[in-house]
Amino acid sequence: MATLTDQELAEFKAAFDSMDFDHDMHITEAELKQVLINLKLYQSDQQVKTLIAEVDENENGKVEYKEYLKLVSSIKQGNSSAFGHVVKEQKKMIQVQGMVGQHSFAQEEMSAFAQHINQTLGNDPDLDYLLPIDPSGLDLCNKVGDGVLLAKFINVAVRDTIDERALNKKKGKASKFQINENQNLVISSAASIGVQTVNIGASELSAGAEHPHLVLGLVWQLVKIHLLNSINLKNHPELVRLLEQGESLADLLKLPPEQLLLRWFNYHLKNAGWPKKVSNFSSDVKDSTAYTVLLAQIAPGTCDRTALNDPDDTSRAGKVLKNAGKLQVQAFIKPEDIVKGNPRLNLAFTAAIFNQCPGLDPLTQEELEKAGLMEDDFGDSREERAFRMWINSLHLQDLYINSLFEDCKDGIALLQVMDHVEPGCVAWKNVERQPNNKFKKVSNCNYAVVIGKQLKFSLVGIGGSDIVDGNKKLLLALVWQLMRMHTLKFVSQVQAKKFGGKEVTDQMIVDWANETVKSKGRTTHMESFKDPSLSTGVFFLDLLWAVEPRIINPEYVTPGDTKENAMLNAKYAISVARKLGAVIFALPEDLVEVKPKMILTFICAIISVAH
Repeated sequence: MATLTDQELAEFKAAFDSMDFDHDMHITEAELKQVLINLKLYQSDQQVKTLIAEVDENENGKVEYKEYLKLVSSIKQGNSSAFGHVVKEQKKMIQVQGMVGQHSFAQEEMSAFAQHINQTLGNDPDLDYLLPIDPSGLDLCNKVGDGVLLAKFINVAVRDTIDERALNKKKGKASKFQINENQNLVISSAASIGVQTVNIGASELSAGAEHPHLVLGLVWQLVKIHLLNSINLKNHPELVRLLEQGESLADLLKLPPEQLLLRWFNYHLKNAGWPKKVSNFSSDVKDSTAYTVLLAQIAPGTCDRTALNDPDDTSRAGKVLKNAGKLQVQAFIKPEDIVKGNPRLNLAFTAAIFNQCPGLDPLTQEELEKAGLMEDDFGDSREERAFRMWINSLHLQDLYINSLFEDCKDGIALLQVMDHVEPGCVAWKNVERQPNNKFKKVSNCNYAVVIGKQLKFSLVGIGGSDIVDGNKKLLLALVWQLMRMHTLKFVSQVQAKKFGGKEVTDQMIVDWANETVKSKGRTTHMESFKDPSLSTGVFFLDLLWAVEPRIINPEYVTPGDTKENAMLNAKYAISVARKLGAVIFALPEDLVEVKPKMILTFICAIISVAH
């Protein structure tokens, strides 16, 4: 591959970013189609598929950044290609506009998400100065400017993520400093629930109309979480009915919500006797026939198939939306969005149908036990959640964890994280890149254990087969030590002066916290990360006050002498820390129950943003 200069790399990266609307390091068919439309090069959906296939080496239907870099290196060597021509034209457009990194965006998505927010938050009195949002133009981008709207929507996506007492609610009169605090709270809170926030800062959100692609990318992820959050076996154990011949429960558990939704869609189509399957939320649903059959199948007394007799796609799509309305489905998609095959809006529409009317008979207790769907089998522990969100926050290329226990079984994810935490520790020539059988998976996991021991982790009694077999306790022990190492390394780098450039230890963290609190005249104290007195939450609030006195409102601090008061303190402490820009993966329950691992990461996050 030809070597690219720093300037060339920056130019090509800007071109990639301008095509990657949601900033997930992939260019999808929908994104490429919009680029071609903007460049006035669009001919057909088949053209888009052909262009993707030209670059898509791993055949996942997307152009990944490493595939893109290989292409641009080929361009520098003088080779030509159809996709390369698009890249060159995109570079020209950016240069002509004089706005490197300027992204285009889909207006229909901006409009749809504005309507969705109007529907979900329209009755909130704190937002009466912002709502309703005008679905046309960039009004949504302007309305996110002070952070309050996004903070409220984050709590819609995942309840109680933000303690609203930490929000600066000034109804359009917030100072620049208060706005910055709100946006820090938004970004850190979004990261804590799995939103990709790379390249998004407080300044970009405050000037949202100048960065519509970033606003749209962030809002889309929140909409997606909101609509897909309950599509799992814990909330809907009846989804076990989607198991196919030869599959185990583990196969179903590892499916991300989008795949579960497709599986659910096809389950109903099959039961309805429909001969076609849907494999995407774009071309396979754009003629609305599948939607028509789905709605008639899940609500036969309310919806019918008469729309199938309509020869016009747009008219048929309109009838589908009317049927959905009969089921009280709050749809913000338009008939023309269905016909265009917009994948985001169709995914959101399908999820809205599922959430309103899944059409699956409840399981009997006998079926629940037979399927193994007992409480402990979901693996959705607080530790699993925290470690999963932490890995996703690292923004590693081609890595997103949906289920820690399932996604780590082939060893690849673990090795990627290890190589990020301790660069160069993984010799990738020793890794089975396509672990398509248990032997190869065990080989990778054994290698991960070997590297863990080289990093001086405590891994007594842990073997590769334990990880492959899904031993939750042992996997959590390994991942925790990775997270701890990464956290302490990050703190030592960010606060090198505070710790004299030494390797940071647990005791150094405890001593720093106590000295910081004492230096400001407060008397609370912690003996260790296991100190029972931490359960009140008062020490954490004193520490945050010592770091930035102005950020704590004493009216919200309770003695923490009851579990209810302790929870109020813990919730407030986490949101205040995020207001300072700290990325927190601990939950209030972790602080109240004095979970040492989560308390370590919480205090380290505070250290990382302390002046």
